[in-house]
Amino acid sequence: MSTSQQPDPRDRPARLTVGVVGAGRVGPALAASLQLAGHRPVAVSGVSDTSRKRAAEMLPDVPLVPPAEVLERAELVLLTVPDDTLPALVEGLAETGSVRPGQLLVHTSGRYGAKVLDPALRAGALPLALHPAMTFTGTPVDVQRLAGCSFGVTAPEELRLAAEALVIEMGGEPEWIAEERRPLYHAALALGANHLVTLVAQSMELLREAGVAAPDRMLGPLLGAALDNALRSGDAALTGPVARGDAGTVAAHVAELRRHAPQTVAGYLAMARATADRALAHGLLKPELAEDLLGVLAGEPGGPTGPDGPGGTNGAEGDAR
Repeated sequence: MSTSQQPDPRDRPARLTVGVVGAGRVGPALAASLQLAGHRPVAVSGVSDTSRKRAAEMLPDVPLVPPAEVLERAELVLLTVPDDTLPALVEGLAETGSVRPGQLLVHTSGRYGAKVLDPALRAGALPLALHPAMTFTGTPVDVQRLAGCSFGVTAPEELRLAAEALVIEMGGEPEWIAEERRPLYHAALALGANHLVTLVAQSMELLREAGVAAPDRMLGPLLGAALDNALRSGDAALTGPVARGDAGTVAAHVAELRRHAPQTVAGYLAMARATADRALAHGLLKPELAEDLLGVLAGEPGGPTGPDGPGGTNGAEGDAR
């Protein structure tokens, strides 16, 4: 072989056969990533037509079989099912004798650590919790997004190196999460990523209502800068009428939302209160301005009026500051 030729990943030693139980958005992407690292997907299970189609697209020529047969064929099994179904799945696989001693059993739930795999551990399996901190589309782009993606890793100490090695092979960055911290870790990710989608979708709807033709183009640079600032500076990046203590502007917002999009009011108030608390705690919101602002957020009558109040001229000025 010439020096210019790259070795085929399949020629590497100690490659594992890989199976996927649950062909949702995550499992096929991880299996495809492991395939790029030289491992060999050999079986996948899926229930819905959508999951079966996804498996066929992401893992062509890999047979679709029942879960028990996936475990029979594979040395490394990815359990990529919804959180609420994971415990029963593990218990069922262990009780039916599907788990083999020495088999690597990996789940991708953010909520659970390795203990949820205890029934399989008692059957001789090697339990790993590898949660990619990434949102998945169910398309090949997910494999590319794994490059540099952090994984929440939880496993018995003796399997830590194996768990971290698998993450690195998928292009990810391992981040060790203690068993008892998994629910908090998962709540933090959901708070940031899942709620972000809701906030952005609501913002785009309101901009359309306001007459903006391309809300995505308007929000893209603004939200990108806000995210970058927040990641760099934390609470010091807080801007806008709440952090400034502009109670009149906030009152105008609430009035408009009640008129045009009442379903968004509760979320706006909740986020504004949280923002006010953080701005106060970090010295960004002046205490003398906080009383009127908190009164507006509490729905107290007789809020600020005048040029800075509801319908005033300053309510539309520099809301993104």
